[in-house]
Amino acid sequence: MHADPAGVLTGSHFLDGDHACCEGALAAGARFSSGYPITPSTEVVERFAQRIPTVGGTFIQMEDELAASITLQGAVWAGAKAFTVTSGPGFSLMMEHIGYAAMTETPCVFVDVQRGGPSTGLPTLPAQADMMQVRWGSHGDYAIIALCPNSPQECFDLTIKAFNFSEKYRCPVFVMLDEVVGHMTEKVVIPQAEEIHVEPRRYTTLPPEAFNAYMPDDDLVPDMPHVGQGYNVHVTGLTHDERGYPDMRPVVQDRLVRRLVEKITKHVDDIVLFEEEGIDGADVVVVSYGITSRVAQRAIEMARNKGLKVGKFRIITAWPFPEKQIAAIAAKVKGIVVPELNLGQMVREVERAAAGKAAVRLVPHAGGSVHKPEDIVKAIEEVAR
Repeated sequence: MHADPAGVLTGSHFLDGDHACCEGALAAGARFSSGYPITPSTEVVERFAQRIPTVGGTFIQMEDELAASITLQGAVWAGAKAFTVTSGPGFSLMMEHIGYAAMTETPCVFVDVQRGGPSTGLPTLPAQADMMQVRWGSHGDYAIIALCPNSPQECFDLTIKAFNFSEKYRCPVFVMLDEVVGHMTEKVVIPQAEEIHVEPRRYTTLPPEAFNAYMPDDDLVPDMPHVGQGYNVHVTGLTHDERGYPDMRPVVQDRLVRRLVEKITKHVDDIVLFEEEGIDGADVVVVSYGITSRVAQRAIEMARNKGLKVGKFRIITAWPFPEKQIAAIAAKVKGIVVPELNLGQMVREVERAAAGKAAVRLVPHAGGSVHKPEDIVKAIEEVAR
C-alpha cells in the first residue's frame, strides 16, 4: 500500500538526520510516539510533537525511558504504528521492554542516536558503541533487525524501511544513528506519497472464534488480531503457546524461541541491505557503517591515489549481520579493515564471517569525534603489505 499523504512532506528539504528520521516515521504511518528527552535524539520527537497535530496522532512525553518503551507497545496493540527515540543511558533502560516486544511480537521501532559512553559519557558527541547492545542487550534468545543510516537522506529512507520490516516480521526494529548523522544537515528529497511503499499491518482474516494469537503462517510470522473487535487475546512476556497462554514446558519454550529467531534468520536475504564498490580485484576491503563510512570513503580515495587496490563494503543492515557477503569478500582479498567508533564490536562479526580466510584489522576509536582518514589509510597500507 502507499503512504498516507497527510504524513508526507513531499519536496526537497534541508534537514538534519534527526528531523529526517521524524519525517520518515510520519511517512511510514507512525501516528504515536512516546519519549523522554535525551541528547542527541530529542530533536526527532520535538519535530514529531510539532508535526503530529497537523497529521492526526499523539505524542506523549513520559516520565522516563521505561515508561516510554512500554507505552508505545500499548499503542501498537491498540492499532497504531508507533516508535520511540533515545540514546545511551535511555537505551539501557529500555532493554527489558525490548525483550518484551520481541517475546510478544509487537511491531515497533526504536531510534537510537548513539553517543559516547559508558554511563552518562559524552551526551553531545558521537560513538558507535551500542551495536552489540542492540542485538544482545535484553536477556534470552530472540532476533531483531537494526539499520545504520549514514546521511539525513538515509535517516528518512531507512526509518520507513524499519517500520516496514517491523510490520512484516512482527519484531522490534532499530534505526542506529550516531550523533554526527543525527545532527548533520543535508539535502533530503521526500517523494510523493504514492511513490512510498508502506507495509500494512498483518491483521488476521479469521473470525475471533477461529483465531489463535500466536499461530504462525508459513513465513513463521503470526497475524495480529483486531483488538477491541471481539478477539480474546492474551499477551504475555511469559513463554506461551499458540493461543498466547503461558506454558512452561521445555518443548513449548524450544518451539517459541526458535521461531522468534528463525522468522528473521530465514528471511535474511530480504532483510540484509549493504553497499559495495570496487570489491573485484581489490587487495583490501574497508568494512564500515554509519558516520564512519563517510570518513572511510575519503580514506579509500586517498589509498587509491597511492596506487592501492581498495574496495568498499558498507553495512546498512547490521543485524542480521551480512555474514554471507563478508565471507565471500574474505575468500578473495588479502585483508579487511574495519574502522569503528568503539574499541571493537562489529569487527567481531567480521572476523567470525571471514573465518580466517583474510586478515581482519580493526581501527578503533573510543568516540567523541570521528576517525582521521589518515589512520584508516595507514591500516589499509599495513594490511596490503
